[in-house]
Amino acid sequence: MKPIWIVDDDQSIRFVLEKALMREDLPTRSFTTAKEVLSALEGADDDDGPQILVSDIRMPGGSGLDLLTKVKEKHPGLPVIIMTAFSDLDSAVSAFQGGAFEYLPKPFDLPKAVELIRRAVEESQREEVAEQAMAAAPEMLGQAPAMQDVFRAIGRLSQSNVTVMITGESGSGKELVARALHKHSPRASGPFVAINTAAIPKDLLESELFGHERGAFTGAQTMRRGRFEQAEGGTLFLDEIGDMPFDLQTRLLRVLSDGHFYRVGGHNAIKANVRVIAATHQDLEQRVKEGVFREDLFHRLNVIRLRLPALRERLEDIPMLARHFLQQSAKQLGVEPKRISDAALERLTTFAFPGNVRQLENICHWLTVMAPAQLIEPKDLPPEVGAGPAEASVPRAMPAGEVLVTSMPVASAESAAAALPTLPATPVFGNGGGWESGLEAEALQLLASGHHDVWDQLTRRFESRLILTALQNTRGRRIEAAQKLGIGRNTITRKIQELGLE
Repeated sequence: MKPIWIVDDDQSIRFVLEKALMREDLPTRSFTTAKEVLSALEGADDDDGPQILVSDIRMPGGSGLDLLTKVKEKHPGLPVIIMTAFSDLDSAVSAFQGGAFEYLPKPFDLPKAVELIRRAVEESQREEVAEQAMAAAPEMLGQAPAMQDVFRAIGRLSQSNVTVMITGESGSGKELVARALHKHSPRASGPFVAINTAAIPKDLLESELFGHERGAFTGAQTMRRGRFEQAEGGTLFLDEIGDMPFDLQTRLLRVLSDGHFYRVGGHNAIKANVRVIAATHQDLEQRVKEGVFREDLFHRLNVIRLRLPALRERLEDIPMLARHFLQQSAKQLGVEPKRISDAALERLTTFAFPGNVRQLENICHWLTVMAPAQLIEPKDLPPEVGAGPAEASVPRAMPAGEVLVTSMPVASAESAAAALPTLPATPVFGNGGGWESGLEAEALQLLASGHHDVWDQLTRRFESRLILTALQNTRGRRIEAAQKLGIGRNTITRKIQELGLE
């Protein structure tokens, strides 16, 4: 991993951060002036450059704000954390306009400083992986007439900044279309920021979109930039816009109308230079009639509508997509790519694919792990495709594609969950059954046995099941699992470590 660069003229600050990060297995490199950092950046390549830059705001020979400006000119994707005394708070706030990731007020709480740096590292690594994946894989595949219409529309919109509404069923590839629209637009050099409005709890969504000021609500200990600010000069993709809460629709309409917004708890208007692309699997006209979606917002978003076909409408693309996903899965797992027979492809083309392209991708992941031979035959296909004899090879309770695919050796989240002690389903109180009654029975048994850690025992088992089930649902993607559970990235990472679920 690349080191964390620390620049501060105070030797004690450098020493404390170095030791704290060393305990976290995070390499560091320290500097005393901004000039030293700029000189080191000039001679650094991609491998020995910084993962994160942590800089004081006031130093002899050049301020942290000046350093931020110069660094962002040459390394726009490098997260920069600005350290500041409380008297420098106004300067730190202005640093966000220059692209700072976050600011760290002095004197700082060391564990919180490490947590902030860890969060910046995770964000940086996630962006690196996403960029590599986008560069390595083709944007979109499809020879069917319906997909050619989509490609033509992307081409026609390539020189435009107009707002686009993408409609289509879940799993049909709406985010891929949004990324393609961004990549082939005048804003291609700017950031592409995506947010699923249905995956974030209502009380957090406003802060996610617009950011918040320090002290705006309980827990807002630092100022935070929202997705609109993160997407400055680029594209903001609002997925599942149909699920946006009604009161937030009003705020979004205001941004689209006059190009300004306010952070939560803020009093200064911020100009938004952002192209908005929205997507939904819902019938927005019907939601407008039902009174749950603003008609004026619908018309603001619906400037250009791009309908993405379901996979069953482009069956001729299945063989090409299946081979592509098999190659992709093999590369991820470091194994030889499997081939698929014409008979197995024919079986796939007769399947309705209610989960669309995402379901086909999941099936190909499953086949890479579970198919016994290098050539995939119809009998190797998962049971929901109608393979008959293959039904015995997969538990009925586990939908295809929901196997947790990780680096070898491979194990499913379901098998890991099965290793946990089971809660009995015997009802104790009342006449009802279900997991609540099983929990009551287990708690009663432990209490009667004289245990004094019943809370810890049952909480650990409950949290383990919940996290493993979410990871199974997202095929091991922790950030997506955390969003679906309504918890933070750091929380799920900490819980996985505490519960021994690595």
